[in-house]
Amino acid sequence: MEPSKVSVLALFLLMVFGTAAAKVEEENPDFWRLQAKKTLQTSLNRKQNTNVAKNILFFLGDGMGITTYTAARILKGQLQNQTGEETVMTMDTFPNVGLAKTYSVDFQIADSAATATAYLCGVKTNLNTIAVSAAARNGVCKSQKGNEVTSILKWAKDAGKSVGIVTTTRVQHATPAASYAHSASRKWYSDADMPAAAKRDGCTDIAFQMLNNTDIDVIIGGGRKYMTPRGTRDPEYPRDYSSRGKRQDKRNLISEWQNQKIGKVAHYVWNKTDFDAVNPETTDYLMALFEPGDLRFEAERDPNMDPSIVETTEKALRILRKNPKGFFLLVEGGRIDQAHHNGQAYLALHETVAFDYAIAKGLELTNEEETLTIVMADHSHPLTFNGYPFRGQSILGKSPLWAKDMLPYTTLMYGNGPGHKIINGTRPDIRHVNTKTKEYVQLSAAPLDSATHSGEDVAVLARGPMAHLFHGVQEQNYIAHAMAYAACVGTDLRHCRGKTTPPLAHTTLNSDNNSAGGAWTSTALISGLLSAALLAHNVLM
Repeated sequence: MEPSKVSVLALFLLMVFGTAAAKVEEENPDFWRLQAKKTLQTSLNRKQNTNVAKNILFFLGDGMGITTYTAARILKGQLQNQTGEETVMTMDTFPNVGLAKTYSVDFQIADSAATATAYLCGVKTNLNTIAVSAAARNGVCKSQKGNEVTSILKWAKDAGKSVGIVTTTRVQHATPAASYAHSASRKWYSDADMPAAAKRDGCTDIAFQMLNNTDIDVIIGGGRKYMTPRGTRDPEYPRDYSSRGKRQDKRNLISEWQNQKIGKVAHYVWNKTDFDAVNPETTDYLMALFEPGDLRFEAERDPNMDPSIVETTEKALRILRKNPKGFFLLVEGGRIDQAHHNGQAYLALHETVAFDYAIAKGLELTNEEETLTIVMADHSHPLTFNGYPFRGQSILGKSPLWAKDMLPYTTLMYGNGPGHKIINGTRPDIRHVNTKTKEYVQLSAAPLDSATHSGEDVAVLARGPMAHLFHGVQEQNYIAHAMAYAACVGTDLRHCRGKTTPPLAHTTLNSDNNSAGGAWTSTALISGLLSAALLAHNVLM
């Protein structure tokens, strides 16, 4: 049979079986009308919460673009033996939704360092740089000095609140680092990762700054090897040389942290047994580092050794919420991004589902009248959701319609990445391949060792005091200012003073250098070229 006739027949069968898969109740128009009326009434009954936010609970899904969000919703339902599409994620219940533009000052598509600086510090910056303005240059220590910008975590601490970071990556990684460090390079995890010139010019590594910039009450994630002297055996993997300490300055930052907390109830833990033994009601400080580097993917986590993101979020909240002045907590689902870089949708979606359960735990442990909760992504990934899969078909499965080459393809694929497998102009035949395993790497259109990010806007979801400020399409750096206004931290204290008129501001901009398509300065142009060159040597995450 000719391919065109096969396609027509396949489309006919698709329509027949697709209709058959529909639930009987959904064939009744009143089912949809009643559902819509309930949603409408809920919207009409909603009142704006204009309280001052005592607490800020900030959830960041690294790489959790709209496609990931949607696909994870379906997976969450299918893991509960539902068709999946109609599943309501905890994120879905947030009443206020907007979009954020994610570009950096120098690149159309940003990385996690530039985006974190935007939504945490309120200032857009250049690729690969952390909590410095765009006047700083990637990897150039001297350009960092005088261009540091502070984050909402510091603003909250300065206001007397307790602060914490929880991540599934190393705690020195780009997202958490932007809350406490200033670095011309996101790669300067320890002093061993810094060039000699940077150390000579007075820059310090991210791990060192974590202890010495801001007094952080709760630190949970991975990253042990950046805290101890070179060659220090890891307590969990003593025979693994790659897990051993990296520091060249011979400092043991874990011991230094413990010494800094003498007189306080402070606990350092590296395994689940000790973590579970920590009593949050009597604990002032907690540092929990469960891996030498990033934590394990949720689908590969040993529940006897490492707690889940739900458990770490709960522990952090129970410690921080004792402060009568409130708290700021950053919770990052950081390995969503890393799974996407690997082209492994299974791992990315399971990370996102776990992240959603952590959000549910956060809402359970806080009061919406006094806690502003934000959920957002920093950037997206080139993940596509395509074909015409039947209702309820596995989100990790294959489209029932085959392509023109008479071969099947998966519902989820990547625009680029390690899954490019075209040999002699032919795609691999996956008819007998199980695409629903954690090991499977989705096909990609362009061959790369690691999938890039993508540049579309990301969702911003909010509930609690002043959640209505998170609306429309905004620049990503707006997020920090809106959170600060809601909680009366930082420099804009109008909300707690009952004022809404804008403060006086005097800003001078050079229109030639700040307009779309305007001429770059020679310094900026050189910086852009250097950044582009560095991209060829660094995998962005």
